Amino acid sequence: MPLTPTLLAAIPLAIWVYLFLARGNFWQLREDDTQPQPRTSWPSIVAIVPARNEAETIARTVSSLAKQDYPGEFHIIVVDDHSGDGTAALARNAAQLSGAEERVSIHLAADLPPDWTGKLWALHEGVRATSWRAPEFFWFTDADIEHPPDTLRRLVFRAERDALDLTSLMVLLQANTFAGRLLIPPFLYFFLMLYPPRWIADPKARTAGAAGGCILLRREALERLGGVAVIGSEVIDDCALARAVKWSGGKIWMGLTRASVSVRGYGSFVEIRNMIARTAFTQLHYSFLLLVAALAGLFVTFLLPWFSFLAGEDPAWFLASTAICLMTVTFGVTVRFYSVSWPWALALPIAAVYYGYASCISEVRYWHGRGGQWKGRAQAQ
Repeated sequence: MPLTPTLLAAIPLAIWVYLFLARGNFWQLREDDTQPQPRTSWPSIVAIVPARNEAETIARTVSSLAKQDYPGEFHIIVVDDHSGDGTAALARNAAQLSGAEERVSIHLAADLPPDWTGKLWALHEGVRATSWRAPEFFWFTDADIEHPPDTLRRLVFRAERDALDLTSLMVLLQANTFAGRLLIPPFLYFFLMLYPPRWIADPKARTAGAAGGCILLRREALERLGGVAVIGSEVIDDCALARAVKWSGGKIWMGLTRASVSVRGYGSFVEIRNMIARTAFTQLHYSFLLLVAALAGLFVTFLLPWFSFLAGEDPAWFLASTAICLMTVTFGVTVRFYSVSWPWALALPIAAVYYGYASCISEVRYWHGRGGQWKGRAQAQ
């Protein structure tokens, strides 16, 4: 069959009808509204914060952890991954200023072994440092996130109420600059498109995902896996951990929050490009063919509807305009989640082009031995 204008417009429309109706309602963002209820006892928790050269953010992170109003036993371990900027001293000072010296300890990670990524090695070191405590849960949280005081209580209450092995929250990234407003909401939109939260929570679905900035993990579930070492070489560590937990029979859940905020600024196009490029080619399993397929998919899904619409041929323009409406309405929910004005919802095709460009950069860096770059390390094997 020849690719007539009508057929060219019908293809992206079919894609958007599927995304709108059959992709786990990924676009219907629902912020976590858990309201903890009183409990007779609260499990013991150890928060583990992997930190490598986090001088700009570590004090705010440690202070927010020290201020958690958690009723049970709670300790914090900051794992200093050979920082050269005084991260450990700043973390210790923040603990003292918060009056939490007894609950916060600084652990210096051993040298990074081959076949490990830096963050997972730091988490492994933190878990080993808690062997004498045997907490019921680990709280893995990044060194650039500021949590409100009730975060841990809400996480634990949901985990205990729903018998979850892994409970995760996608924290709010900053979208305060032009580049941020254009590219940060699509980051969340594309992530949820790949990992719909409903499918993540469904024990019958194979989809498994998590947000690595805030993960509450049951110790028994981690021991059942064989520890962090099972995923030690993974670049996309959060989803690898979620997949391992779910496929071992564990129950997982991921939600969204605007209360916990990443204080790391992604203010420029270069910073956001590097954030995308760090994991994009890994997501494509280091396959050039999958990269080509992904670029083709971006074109057909996000750009072809506009080309068909602007061509103005009847009835192709009607099919294309319907696809554009579905695209704009679904992405508009994410735009409003970030408190960004509605017209930015029309910019999704531009963002898709930039994500395709960053994915190509990711592939080039990988083949030059610089894949998975983070804090001076190329982590993609």
